[in-house]
Amino acid sequence: MSTLNPNNDSHTNNIKKNDIAFTAPHFKATETGRKILEQGGTAIEAMVAAAATIAVVYPHMNGLGGDGFWLISEPGKEPIGIDASGKAAQLATLDFYKGHDSIPARGGKAALTMAGAVAGWQEALVVSQAWQAASNAQKLPLSTLLDDAIQLAKNGSDVTKTYVDASKKTFADLVGVQGFSEAFLNAGSIYEQGDMLALPVLARTLEQLAEKGLDDFYHGDIATRLAKDLASAGSPIRLADFHSYQAKRVEPLQVKTSVGSLYNLPAPTQGIASLLILALYDKLYTQGKTVTDMSHLLIECTKQAFIARNQFVTDESRLAMDLSSLLDEEQLEKMCHEIALERAQPWPHQAKHGDTIWMGACDSEGRMVSYIQSLYWEFGCGVVSPSTGIVWNNRGSSFSLEKGSLQELGPNLKPFHTLNPAFAELNDGRRMSYGTMGGEGQPQTQAALFSRYVYHQMPLDQAISEGRWLLGRTWGDVSHNLKIERDFADIVADELVKRGHDLVIVDSCNELMGHAGAVVLHPEGHTEAATDPRSDGLAIDSTDI
Repeated sequence: MSTLNPNNDSHTNNIKKNDIAFTAPHFKATETGRKILEQGGTAIEAMVAAAATIAVVYPHMNGLGGDGFWLISEPGKEPIGIDASGKAAQLATLDFYKGHDSIPARGGKAALTMAGAVAGWQEALVVSQAWQAASNAQKLPLSTLLDDAIQLAKNGSDVTKTYVDASKKTFADLVGVQGFSEAFLNAGSIYEQGDMLALPVLARTLEQLAEKGLDDFYHGDIATRLAKDLASAGSPIRLADFHSYQAKRVEPLQVKTSVGSLYNLPAPTQGIASLLILALYDKLYTQGKTVTDMSHLLIECTKQAFIARNQFVTDESRLAMDLSSLLDEEQLEKMCHEIALERAQPWPHQAKHGDTIWMGACDSEGRMVSYIQSLYWEFGCGVVSPSTGIVWNNRGSSFSLEKGSLQELGPNLKPFHTLNPAFAELNDGRRMSYGTMGGEGQPQTQAALFSRYVYHQMPLDQAISEGRWLLGRTWGDVSHNLKIERDFADIVADELVKRGHDLVIVDSCNELMGHAGAVVLHPEGHTEAATDPRSDGLAIDSTDI
């Protein structure tokens, strides 16, 4: 395990044109992103196009009825964050759920937060258009950006193994939910891998958005139809909730480490946890001499980060403190004192659930995007709007019905989000967009790939593909112990058990570990990108141009 000199800050940024790059967990989304970049589109335009495409080809993981978070970087400027997560409906009160011990995870009552993804596309395109206006460049029309998604929804795309697995897992829960069977099952049965899945109703909705504009989702005919369909399914969402929703630009959280500046999103996301893990590891990694030491230290850093996250992260209006203060030197030192190289801290912990896609892009001007889009659980709440073909998220099930809880349900509040896209500006001039899906695993996988690539000089694709671990649960698993992929366990498991870790071994290259990816722009202008072999992804970079 070699170590990078983190203080090497010699670099130049005199290159006027950079190579493009794109990565996504489904190859069709990458192909869409590449097409837009090659037409001269911005990284944002490429991402919007890919986001629409992946909503069609990976509909169990994300969609127009879900949420999105953006980190956007223009060279020489501070990154911009966009929070496109939904708030709870006006009618989403404790009284609405009277008689329930918890908010249902599936069905109409689980559809209680607005879908923010499309508003996020809209807000991001405003940023893109400002770039284009400054350089007298022409924006690409929505019809171009949405064309691949429309054609795939009309004509169908190959059903993937991950889609089949998600269908098998959710069949009993969702087969009777409004619109689900008609949209996502094959004459009432589960599709087989390689079958063609067409979404003709969604295709017509995408065509309408291309014609009338993305605002139609919130203030036009699509909003009216969605509100009616959701109400008929038992959701508290009404048309007024569509009309009042806006995506919001936010200032990213950041922390300066020995290797550079790291960025992530503020509440209600767990971005603070992602930054804390790496900020702590930055102080401790020189203690390690082996790959076991690396994984042990990252796992222990994760525990400290999750303790802080669970204590403080909630809707922005409810925050008891400025989350960035957790990144102060004094706070980091306190957490470091709780971490020992030879001993694991016991870990009873209630983990967070989640299903998501992450994508990264870099355009020829060096503008980069880290983007995440999600329905929360597989197929969200399962409710599909019959008139639009849109499946709705179930992120609102993260709320609590317990009075006084940090996550207590209330109108216009946002639930806790596992979603958090990451970005870094390194001292040596590299800029890095990276992330993953996987609920509780997101900050852990980010830390694993980042530390392997940056601190230990592992090639980017290897940093992502090598065996990983997961503390807690994801994809509906109920156990909170440490899961390690078999190929990695062969190297580290015995020693980790000796240090006190409660672990189980899972299959190698396991989708349980998420679908990670990264895009790196080097100071000379060339790019490298990688995607996860655990997904159906594709990455394109300088080597493909």
